[in-house]
Amino acid sequence: MVDYHLHSKLCGHACGEMEEYLAAAVRQGLIEVGFADHLPHYFFPPAERDPDLAMAEADLPRYVEAVRNLQEKSPVQVKLGIEADYVPGREDDLAVLLASFPFDYVLGSVHFIDGWGFDNPAEIEGYRHYDRGVLYRCYFTLVQQAALSGLFDIMAHPDLVKKFGFSPPAGLAPLYEETAVIFKQAGVCVEVNTAGLRMPAAEIYPSREFLQICRRYGVPAALGSDAHRPADTG
Repeated sequence: MVDYHLHSKLCGHACGEMEEYLAAAVRQGLIEVGFADHLPHYFFPPAERDPDLAMAEADLPRYVEAVRNLQEKSPVQVKLGIEADYVPGREDDLAVLLASFPFDYVLGSVHFIDGWGFDNPAEIEGYRHYDRGVLYRCYFTLVQQAALSGLFDIMAHPDLVKKFGFSPPAGLAPLYEETAVIFKQAGVCVEVNTAGLRMPAAEIYPSREFLQICRRYGVPAALGSDAHRPADTG
């Protein structure tokens, strides 16, 4: 087994040293892992960046160096990944930033809808302002745009919008199918992310229905625990 979605304390809202995650990976019998901390929020002005949500710009080179050093001595194979937010209109800025470092892969994620951090517990009230069907359409449109941007290898937690238990409305199969077709066209992987089991959604990201549709279209899958503490590795 592999786990390509590990965080560390550098991302601002996780705990534990990278070595602790690797020790947990060994205990779980994993053969390969990848760290994928949150890329600094390039789309916010520096003064507005929340240090609890993503890595500080000054920490990015240190993060890359730390993972590369681990690659030389780890008992399991270690990949250098990164998790990057997709924000419409900022694709060129993101491309420049990603090209500055030798990442083995990039997880693409959507955490913001028109500036609203919908997966942030502090902003959960925002769900009251959306019709559920409109919300899911807005979210998946951004996920589709992210996949087509060519910036990402893996689409992380691809139905994250359900995190707090605001379940999708009935009849989303056409939207799932539309997204799966785009994933196939874009050549990205769908992430099977187990963090949803630890959230109010109590379900893996993505839903079984969405994952089955992805499989039907031959979309490859990547595995990730989205661990924010060593104990969740694997």
